Amino acid sequence: MREVKAMKKHTIGKRWPVTSTLLMIYDAIVVFGAYFIALLVRFDFQFSQIPKEYFDEWLRFSPIYVLFCLIIFFIFRLYKSLWEYVSYDELKNLVITAVITVVFHVIGSWLLFGRMPSSYYLIGTVFQFIAVTGIRFAYRFIRVLNTAIKGNDAGRTRCMLIGAGDAGRFILREINYSNDSQDRILCIIDDNESKQGRYVEGVEVVGGRDDILYNARKFNIEKILIAIPSATDEEKRDIYNICKETGCVLKYLPGKYQFTDENTVYSSKMKDVSVEDLLGRNPVKVEMEEIFQSLKGKTILVTGGGGSIGSELCRQIAGHQPGMLIIFDIYENSVYDIEQELKHEYKDLNFAVEIGSVRDSRRVEQIFSKYRPDIVYHAAAHKHVPLMEGSPCEAIKNNVFGTYKTAYAAMTHGCQRFVLVSTDKAVNPTNIMGASKRICEMIVQAFDKKIKENRANEILEMVTHEETADQPKKQNGIPKPVTTEFVAVRFGNVLGSNGSVIPLFKKMIERGGPVEVTHKDIIRYFMTIPEAVSLILQAGTYAKGGEIFVLDMGEPVKIDTLARNLIKLSGYTPDKDIQIVYTGLRPGEKLYEEKLMAEEGLTKTPNNLIHVGRPVDFDVDAFLQALPRLMTAAYENQDDIKAVTKEIVSTYAWSGDE
Repeated sequence: MREVKAMKKHTIGKRWPVTSTLLMIYDAIVVFGAYFIALLVRFDFQFSQIPKEYFDEWLRFSPIYVLFCLIIFFIFRLYKSLWEYVSYDELKNLVITAVITVVFHVIGSWLLFGRMPSSYYLIGTVFQFIAVTGIRFAYRFIRVLNTAIKGNDAGRTRCMLIGAGDAGRFILREINYSNDSQDRILCIIDDNESKQGRYVEGVEVVGGRDDILYNARKFNIEKILIAIPSATDEEKRDIYNICKETGCVLKYLPGKYQFTDENTVYSSKMKDVSVEDLLGRNPVKVEMEEIFQSLKGKTILVTGGGGSIGSELCRQIAGHQPGMLIIFDIYENSVYDIEQELKHEYKDLNFAVEIGSVRDSRRVEQIFSKYRPDIVYHAAAHKHVPLMEGSPCEAIKNNVFGTYKTAYAAMTHGCQRFVLVSTDKAVNPTNIMGASKRICEMIVQAFDKKIKENRANEILEMVTHEETADQPKKQNGIPKPVTTEFVAVRFGNVLGSNGSVIPLFKKMIERGGPVEVTHKDIIRYFMTIPEAVSLILQAGTYAKGGEIFVLDMGEPVKIDTLARNLIKLSGYTPDKDIQIVYTGLRPGEKLYEEKLMAEEGLTKTPNNLIHVGRPVDFDVDAFLQALPRLMTAAYENQDDIKAVTKEIVSTYAWSGDE
């Protein structure tokens, strides 16, 4: 199929120069003959009545005039336009060329050879314009006629177009007048009442958004094309939510579409409406100048840089002119992907990719010694709740002690800021993953308190070798004074991240169902990956040390509703075409997530979507003294690891009955 399309494209590419050449020959004949016909008309079609001086003047000036016309036609792209889609722009160019050429004809012939009768110029101009314009609009007429003949082709997908503006008009023209298109637009929706009941390219504007469902049934619509790039987010969401009830395939033209050289926009630029578009929340806005100033020229390390959050951190940091970006991750495949992307998108970016684990204190030390980063974004973590319930020691090793070792290296190498990427599952955790991330937050707060009390030398280095825990020891390399700011950023689920429910639901739908939802009433907070990362970056600019920044995730979403919307967007009916089954909560899972602990309060930041949670008081010395016991239990894979964790995280809802 791909080879056929390539051959077809190649054939069309070779055919167009031939068509242009033939059109130029036609124009030369028309321009040459138009004014001869004007002479015949002027003298009542009696060739013998044409004065010899007039005929000689026409004959001598015509070659000059023909050459001039062809040059002007070429300048105004009359040989490059797609005449199948001829419209106002092409007509405008035809009128302009007609004015230019007649002025040249009048002045040129008069200066060179003498004045001709006034009617000669008028009649010649009219004949020339009709002939030059007519052949070009004939392309469009033939295409319309061909479309009308084939209009009832049962093999084409029946479509509704939403938007009767410029973008919709171009989409309509391309689809309905294309012999290759598998779609056919049968009706148009537009909220502008002045357009309703009227026709665009022969297709009726049948009503506004309130008429979508009725007309989808009336015309037996299978696909809806939404071409309203200038609409607000609220308007788009309202239309998406109406359209999803039709069971049709939905596609939309994103953002402010870009016109091509031919002043058109193509349906191939349209994208599928995703479930993210139905969340009912405005896109997050951040103050980019603050982020730019905080990152420009800095050496920045991103741990877990190949993950969903880490890779987006790398993308956004790369766009803010860092001095150097270091991507650190243990999984080489995902790191390779972001490496290739950054090489292509940011050719002047100074960056390095390093493979290794944050659990390896010697490798972490090596990275910090080599690059001396100014800012660290610590995104490396195990995040999958059910998997970590089955492997709790791995959650502690990677999340807790990976964070500790990276934070310690940041402190000892004079890093300016350490930003921990945390989760709302750290609040009153019911699973080991959430508990491990709460300990990570406590590490950040403990380091900050020790530094502010000028007791950083009491923070012990914790290293492990060959899967056993060495005795903690003091590190003599702690700088004086220590200036590293330690902060954490806490947020909920991100759409499209590794392990997200949406890719999982899509796979279930592709298999024909059923779609498995753990509980009918389970809710989660959601945010897109770019939104979450932009807020993480901005939160970092507000850091003074010790804060837990809490991102406003908007209103929570029922997972059951999310699943049903995704089924509808796929063109199916929930519980009819695709069944939904409820499997029960998984180990460590709760019905809802909290963004704050009960003891925490909120203070505002300049961005109303970023808040600061008041740190919960805990005995920092006792906490740090308890970590060696936790490390030993984790690296020796002890069965009581959850009980040991519970001793440190009092809010961890583990009963010991598992």
